[in-house]
Amino acid sequence: MIERTVDLRGDPERELADVAEHIRSGGTIAYPTETVYGIGALPDPAGVAAVQRVKGRAADKPLIVLVPSARDAEGLRWTNEARTLAEIFWPGSVTLVLEDPDEIFPDGIRSPVGAVGVRLSPHPIVSRLLAALGAPLTSTSLNAPGRAPARSGTEAVAALTEMASEGTWLLDVGTLPPSAPSTVVDCTGQAPVVLREGSVPVGRLRCALPEIRGS
Repeated sequence: MIERTVDLRGDPERELADVAEHIRSGGTIAYPTETVYGIGALPDPAGVAAVQRVKGRAADKPLIVLVPSARDAEGLRWTNEARTLAEIFWPGSVTLVLEDPDEIFPDGIRSPVGAVGVRLSPHPIVSRLLAALGAPLTSTSLNAPGRAPARSGTEAVAALTEMASEGTWLLDVGTLPPSAPSTVVDCTGQAPVVLREGSVPVGRLRCALPEIRGS
């Protein structure tokens, strides 16, 4: 059951301080991104466990992290290629997978091989929410197992009704424009590899980095 719905359809500039406080206190949040509605929490062990519980997500499927700025991911290992992609495509729908040698992020975000997926979302609500929170936010698509990701407030409500969503707040902005998911690029090796082609085509990535691999 959704704890609270924050209707931003008529007031997209509404202050989000109370939403940020809900997240800081350990709450989960369903929110719009540039692709689909997502669900997240603080990127700490309790936040990861809360999102996994709500979504029924296996512990071996890491969550990604949305960051307020590239500076908030400076503790990760940035290759020159990753920096080039971030400079060109952030804010945008490109998720970069970077090494986390100092274990900045906990298991459930940090993969078994020690990598973390990060993105700087261009969605204005995400930007304002992260500014109010002053910290990164975990992210995974909002959908019950086997269901399509929610693309509207109505679909978000339906998804959360199917899930163990106690303590979850919903930021409702209505229906999102059609979009493919983010493009995921693994930047942990000698050459970047596209793990998933999404809304940013591989051809555009190769304009910046001809050596990028993947189809």
